[in-house]
Amino acid sequence: MASTVHSFTLTGIHGHLVEVETDTLIGLPSVSIVGLGDKAVKEAKERLEAAIKNAGYQFPPQKIVFNLAPSDMKKTGTHFDLPMAIGLLIKTNQIKPHNFAQTGIIGELSLNSHIRPVSGILPMVIKAKELGLTKLIVAIENMPEAQLVKGVNIIGCKTLKEAIFVVEGKHQPVIETEAKAENLPEDENYSVDFKDVKGLQSLIEYIGIAAAGGHNFLMIGPPGCGKSMIAKRIPTILPKMIEEESLEVMKIYSVANLLKDKGSLITDRPFRFPHHNASINSLIGGGPFAMPGEISLAHHGVLFLDEMAEFGKKSLDALRQPLEDHSVTISRVWGTNTYPANFMLVGAMNPCPCGYHGQHQCRCTDYEVIKYRQRLSGPIMDRMDIQKFVGVVDFFNKEEEGASSSEIRQKVERARAIQQERYKNIAGVNCNAQLTPALIKKFCVLDRNSLDLLQQAYLRFRYSGRSLDKFIKVARTIADLEGKEQIEVQHMKKSLLSRDVEKDSLLLTGG
Repeated sequence: MASTVHSFTLTGIHGHLVEVETDTLIGLPSVSIVGLGDKAVKEAKERLEAAIKNAGYQFPPQKIVFNLAPSDMKKTGTHFDLPMAIGLLIKTNQIKPHNFAQTGIIGELSLNSHIRPVSGILPMVIKAKELGLTKLIVAIENMPEAQLVKGVNIIGCKTLKEAIFVVEGKHQPVIETEAKAENLPEDENYSVDFKDVKGLQSLIEYIGIAAAGGHNFLMIGPPGCGKSMIAKRIPTILPKMIEEESLEVMKIYSVANLLKDKGSLITDRPFRFPHHNASINSLIGGGPFAMPGEISLAHHGVLFLDEMAEFGKKSLDALRQPLEDHSVTISRVWGTNTYPANFMLVGAMNPCPCGYHGQHQCRCTDYEVIKYRQRLSGPIMDRMDIQKFVGVVDFFNKEEEGASSSEIRQKVERARAIQQERYKNIAGVNCNAQLTPALIKKFCVLDRNSLDLLQQAYLRFRYSGRSLDKFIKVARTIADLEGKEQIEVQHMKKSLLSRDVEKDSLLLTGG
C-alpha cells in the first residue's frame, strides 16, 4: 500500500493541498514523479537519493513512483523534496510515523540532507489551518513567517534527520516562539514630512482627501514644482493596515519571496515606484511562472508613477482593467494565476513636452500639448479620481509651515475608521474608492442642492458616468474628513474642483 504525506502547492496567492503518494514496484531501479510537476519537481529525484544516503538511510534499489495528487493540478517549486523523502522512508519501513495523520510537510533538500527555506510559506500555512492540520514541518528559516498564522503547531527543522525524528515522535528540535504582531513602533521617524512643503497647501489638502478615501491622484506641473517631493511624503500619512489587509499583502510578498522581516506582520501600506521604462510584465505581472507585478505588490497601498507620460502607452493601458476590477489575471502556457491589485494610483507628469506650459519660456503649440497629454489615454484619465495642477512655487515665499504629516495622518485615520465601520459587513470594501455603483446609491445619498450642482457640471463638461461616480465618492470622503453623516453641497463643490486637468484639456480642444 502506498504511503501518503500531506504537502501544498500554490495557485497565485492561494495554497492547495497536495497528497504526495509513494510506492515501490517490481522493475528496474528508477524514479518516476507524476502529477503535472514542473522541471524543478522532476529534478528532485537526484536530490532525494543524495539527501537520503547522506542522512544515513538507504535509498531503495527499486522502481519508485511518486504521485502528486490531485494529478490534474499543475505544481511548481522544490518544496516537495522533504515530503517525498519522508514518504519513501515510510514506504520502505525505515521509519515509523507517530500521530502523523494531521501533519503537513514543506521543504527543499540539499545534497547534504539540509532543509532549505522556500517561498510562499504563508498561504500554505493558511491553507493547512483551513483544512484542520495541527502540525507543520518546515525549514527553520521559514518558522517566523509560518508562525504568523495562529492555530497550527509549526516545527522548524535543520536537517532531514531532525524531520524524521519529529515524524517518529521522538523529539521536537525547535522550541516555538511567539510571532510579533507588528514590525514597527507606533511613532515612525520619517526623514520626510509634509511640513517641508511650502506654498502648495491647497494641493496637500487634496492629497489628504486621496489618502483618506484611497482615490487615484494625478499631479501635473513643470519640473521642480514639487510633484515628486509630495509623492514621496504620501507614506507618512497613510493609515495602518488592518489585520485582514496585512495578511493579504504578506501572502503576495511571500509568493514573490520579498518578505524582509518574516516574523512580523506588515502594518505599513506598500508604496511602489517603478521606473518609467518598466515593462508590461513588471507592472502587471508575468514571467515564466506568472509572478505578481508592481500593481499586486502595491495591493492595499500606493503605486506611484513618476513621469507618467514617459511610460509606454501599452503599459499604462494595461492598468485599466486592474484599476476597475481590483485584480489581475495572468495566463501562461502552464496555467493561470489571479492576483489582487487593489491599489491607489498616484501619477506625476509635465504639462507639455518642454515642461513649462503657461510660462514665458514655453514654445509648445496647443497641438504639441494635446499630443503630449494624449499619451495618457482617455480611459486612464477617466480613472484618475483627482487631477490637480501643481503651480510654480516662489522659493523666497515666507509663508508659514503647513500641517505636518502626523496632523494630516490623524485626520486620514479618523476618516478611514469611519469608512471601515460603515463597510464592515461588506466583503472587499474598506474605503470609499472601492464602492460599486450599487453601494454608491446606498451610502452616498445626495440632497437636492448637491444633485443640481452635479447635473450642472455634467451639462457643462459632459462627464462620463464613471467620472460622475468618482465625484460622488470624493465628496463622500470629504464629508468623512469633516465627520459629516451626509454629503452636503460644499462637499460636492470641493469635489467638482478636483479635476483641473480634464477641464483644461476640454478647453484646449475647444470642448
